Amino acid sequence: MSRQEMFNKFLEVMNRFAQIKAIVAVKDGFIMTTPFTICGSLFLLIACLPIPGWNELMVSMFGENWAAPLFAVCGGTFSILALIVVVCVTYKYVANEGLDGMTAAGLALAAFVIIIPPEVVLEGGQVAGNVIPKNWAGSNGIITALLVAFATSYIYCYCVKNHIGIKMPESVPGGVVRAFEALTPGFLVFLLASIIWGVCHFAGNTSAPELVFSMIQTPLQSLTDTLFGGTVIVGLQSLLFWAGIHGPNVVNGVATPMLMANTLDNQALLDAGQTLLNNPAAKFMTMQVNDVFVKSGGCGLTMGLIIASYMVSKSEQLTSLTKMATVPGIFNINEPIIFGLPVVFNPFLLVPFILVPIVALFVTYTAMIIGFLSPMGAVQVPWTTPPIIAGLLLDGWQGAVIQIINLALAVVIYLPFVKKMDNSLVEEEKNGEAA
Repeated sequence: MSRQEMFNKFLEVMNRFAQIKAIVAVKDGFIMTTPFTICGSLFLLIACLPIPGWNELMVSMFGENWAAPLFAVCGGTFSILALIVVVCVTYKYVANEGLDGMTAAGLALAAFVIIIPPEVVLEGGQVAGNVIPKNWAGSNGIITALLVAFATSYIYCYCVKNHIGIKMPESVPGGVVRAFEALTPGFLVFLLASIIWGVCHFAGNTSAPELVFSMIQTPLQSLTDTLFGGTVIVGLQSLLFWAGIHGPNVVNGVATPMLMANTLDNQALLDAGQTLLNNPAAKFMTMQVNDVFVKSGGCGLTMGLIIASYMVSKSEQLTSLTKMATVPGIFNINEPIIFGLPVVFNPFLLVPFILVPIVALFVTYTAMIIGFLSPMGAVQVPWTTPPIIAGLLLDGWQGAVIQIINLALAVVIYLPFVKKMDNSLVEEEKNGEAA
């Protein structure tokens, strides 16, 4: 088999992977969580604004507990993210099948609450029962939430599509029909959750989220938090996008739960009074590293491509496309340059489009290792926040400096490739005029 055939086979496999119902549901479901994470981030950002003297100023104006209401918002968003995920992923899975996603989401939420630990141990050693522990309703329960969402969605869709359950006369209103349709899948989902709870509790003296966390989530988080794991994530995003497949959508369907869990684990360290700077327990590979420091201007760090084009472009095509793509690129929208230039299947841009984000990842990782840049907590910025401003909001002037360095390196790497491409376009335009 030739290299081209192997590459085509790889793209075919990845394209099929991107169409898997569960992967699509995870991608769409995590997009639905965006209002919760971004709004929670804004309140957290106000509470922890990286400006010297900010906390002292607010204390002098509003008292010692001025940030408590802001942290309450964080507790209602980040700390229950697993609950939000189980609802959103189930809803998208079932809705994509053309069925009642809201009812299924409610069933999944109830099933998740059934299997999480029903009690928490207080600081004094006392046990408080009949509670929903945020420890497992947040980052530690994300993988369990996904498994519950998949199981509930499958059972619900199977039962409804095969008419397994109570059949109502045609004269009955649609809302009543849907409610009775959910009885059988609901009973089966709750029965399965009850069995899982009983087996974990009586046979292992544990719970399903604790079991999943130790056996699945912890190894996966550890894998994604290595430099190798991060390189695979960012490199695959660019490779697939170059091949015409929306790489971030495909990769994030698998990586986002882990990166989000890493982010929330870092926030837990901050909440415990620890610093993330030079902290061996802090996670390096988080959502912000991927979205802000590796993808400034969009996947492939194409803001560097745009700047390089301004520096060397002489062809009408590249000049006009660069002008058109500049404003969207500032706000991290790079589809005009990806599909308009295009970057897709462009032999001149394959190497830099993959290499640039990997170099940016190495720079960001090195900055964290030497203690110049702090790993990221739960604070996130809207994905349309322009480069440099985003880094400034996330990690102060150090974040802005790393973004500037990454952008400068991107320009340097893109420059010779863009110049070659522009020369080719100039020749094409000359030949066209001569013809």
